[in-house]
Amino acid sequence: MNKLRIGYFADGPWSHKAIELISADPNIDILFITPRYDTQDPVLKKWSEKLNIPFIVSENVNSQEFCREMRGFDADVFVSMSFNQILKHEIINVPKFGFINCHAGALPFYRGRNPLNWVLINGETEFGITVHQVDSGIDTGDILLQRLYPIELNDDYGTLLNKAITECGNILHDALSGFDELVPKKQTDIHPVGTYFGMRKHGDEKLSFKNTSLDVFNFIRAITYPGPGARFYVGGSEYIAWRSEMIENAPVYKATIGEVVGRSNKGVVIKTADTSILLTEISKVGCNERIIPTFRIGTRLADHER
Repeated sequence: MNKLRIGYFADGPWSHKAIELISADPNIDILFITPRYDTQDPVLKKWSEKLNIPFIVSENVNSQEFCREMRGFDADVFVSMSFNQILKHEIINVPKFGFINCHAGALPFYRGRNPLNWVLINGETEFGITVHQVDSGIDTGDILLQRLYPIELNDDYGTLLNKAITECGNILHDALSGFDELVPKKQTDIHPVGTYFGMRKHGDEKLSFKNTSLDVFNFIRAITYPGPGARFYVGGSEYIAWRSEMIENAPVYKATIGEVVGRSNKGVVIKTADTSILLTEISKVGCNERIIPTFRIGTRLADHER
C-alpha cells in the first residue's frame, strides 16, 4: 500500500499521544484535523499548524456540506479518537475504507460510555482497548485490533486512565501502520449480545455500604480522582471517599450497615453488607483538603442526607 491518507477526528489527551506517534510515521499522512465542536482542542490546533494541515471545525460532521468538503481530500480512512459526534452513514462512507474508532473497552463488552469506571466497578482483572470499524450502531462495528491489559488491586480510575491514554495511542498507531494486514472480526463471533454501559450521571456517585466490602472498595476506586469521588453523608454533611482498603480476613457477620466499628491510625473501619472495610482518605464536599477520617465508633455513614 502507498502512504495511508487519514482524516483525524479527535479531542483531548487520548488524541495527543496518538497524533505524536502517527505524525512521526513516514507511511501515514494526516490530511486534516477535526476537533470536537464544543472544545476545539488547542493542542490539536497547534498540531495542525505544526503539520501545516487544515483544522476544520464542524457543528455537524454528517451534514451534506461537510461531507462534500471531506470528499475533496480523497482520504483512505477517517479516524476517531475521543470524538463526540454520532457518525452516520454519509460521513462513514466518504473515505475509501470507511471510519475507524479507538475504544477503551474490550468489545463486544463494555460498549458505550465510561468503560474504565465500569470495569473497576465490576471488579475486572483486565481491561481492553479496541480499534474497530464504525457502523450505524454504538461500538458495534467489526474489530480490527484488540489488546488486553492487567488491572492490579492498587489500580484506580486515575492509573487506568493514564495507562489507557498511552496504550490507545500505541494500538491506534499500530492499527494504522499495519492497516492493509488487518482482518476484520465480527463482534457477534465473540458474543451474540455483549454488554453496554450508559454515561454516568449526577447521583451515580452515591456510596452505599449495603454492598459487599469488595463492591464498596471497587466503587470507591472506580470514581476516585479525576472522577467525582464516591459520596456519603454523616448527619447533614456530605463527604467524598477517595480511598479505602480491604481488610484481610475480615469476619463475616451481621451488624448495623454503614456504622463505624473500629479506628486506627490509617482511618476508620466501616461495616458493610458482609464484612467491613477500612476508609483511609476523605474530604468534605466544598473543601479541597483530604484527610484521614476520624469518625467516632458508632457514627453512621449513609448514602443520603439524614
